[in-house]
Amino acid sequence: MTEQTGKLKVIKSEAEWRAQLNDLEYRVLRGAATEAPHVGEYTDTKTVGVYRCKACNTELFRSETKFDSHCGWPSFYAPLAEDRVIYDTDHHLGYARTEVRCATCDSHLGHVFEGEGYGTPTDQRYCINSIALSLEPAEEG
Repeated sequence: MTEQTGKLKVIKSEAEWRAQLNDLEYRVLRGAATEAPHVGEYTDTKTVGVYRCKACNTELFRSETKFDSHCGWPSFYAPLAEDRVIYDTDHHLGYARTEVRCATCDSHLGHVFEGEGYGTPTDQRYCINSIALSLEPAEEG
C-alpha cells in the first residue's frame, strides 16, 4: 500500500501494460509522450463527473476543477487530493517542467504550470492528456 492513498500500488511488467493499453495510450502513459493538442476527447468536455487514471482507475480530478485554458488539453486547477498525484522534473524539451504522474501506477498524466493569469483559485494549470484519463459522469438526480 502507498502511504499517500492507502491503496495498493499497481505494478505491472511492460508486457502487461502493452497488453492493457493501446499504442497511443502506452506511449503517453508509460512513455511520457504527449498527445497532439486540440484532439483529445476531454479537451472541451463540460460533463460533470470524476476523471480517473486510464491505466489503474484511480480518481484523479473532479470536473469542478476543470477550466478552459485554451491550451489544447484538458486543464484542471487542482487534483482531487494531493496524494493522488506525484511530481517529477521533466527536461525533455531542454528546460525544466513539472511532470504529473499517477501516484498509484506511476503513469505519466501531463504537466502542471504555475503562474498568475490562469484565473484559478490555485494559480495552477494541470495540463493533462485526455488519453491518460477516463471520465465517470456523475449520476443524475
